[in-house]
Amino acid sequence: MAEEKDATSVPLSQAVADDPEDPLKSSPPSSNSSTRKACCYFLQSWVSKKFMTGCVVLFPVAVTFFVTWWFIQFVDGFFSPLYEQLGFNIFGLGFVTSLLFVFLVGVFVSSWLGATVFWIGEWLIKRMPFVKHIYSASKQISSAISPDQNTTAFKEVAIIRHPRVGEYAFGFITSSVILQKDDGDEELCSVFVPTNHLYIGDILLVSSKDIIRPNLSIREGIEIIVSGGMTMPQVISPVERVARPNERIPLNRIM
Repeated sequence: MAEEKDATSVPLSQAVADDPEDPLKSSPPSSNSSTRKACCYFLQSWVSKKFMTGCVVLFPVAVTFFVTWWFIQFVDGFFSPLYEQLGFNIFGLGFVTSLLFVFLVGVFVSSWLGATVFWIGEWLIKRMPFVKHIYSASKQISSAISPDQNTTAFKEVAIIRHPRVGEYAFGFITSSVILQKDDGDEELCSVFVPTNHLYIGDILLVSSKDIIRPNLSIREGIEIIVSGGMTMPQVISPVERVARPNERIPLNRIM
């Protein structure tokens, strides 16, 4: 009997420690640690959010400053070595001279003599094997934003259904052609749809009546393409098509 009593007896301290029903011993750790973790998580989230906000605000500013500074140094480098040889070491003087030089070139090319000299130089460049392709591509882009809208420039901004019904794509009307068919002639417009930035794209022949002509200028259309659609206006309204001399406006459109 003594052995059974010794085997079944447990010290009082151990019994109290192992008692699962004791609220003081079985309660979870203090709530201070969970509160501390929540505060740390909130602070970390707040700091991360504000840091990303600062990056979003400063990134375009930094890119604009860097590109502008690089452009000024690049343009200034054309005439600054000449001024350094003359003893003038003033930053920005070459940049101003370059701008003045570009202006004088524009005035000279606008004249008959300048246009003739430019035509001869362009003829020589187009005879070079590799340079002619680079020149032609760059000239198409410069002609698109030229204030003198000649035959090689973009005519209008166009919105067409592409690549499937229900989807629309921005493009530029470059020319028009008359397609002769058995049931009558149809006017087709050559629409250039950029697929990679601005200088690479598809040329689509779209019926003139299927083209939506928005109230956007050529420069606004180029800004939309270059910015990836970030400069898209909130509202785009089509421009009513002006009737040609031999074209009749349908009665329902007049009503």
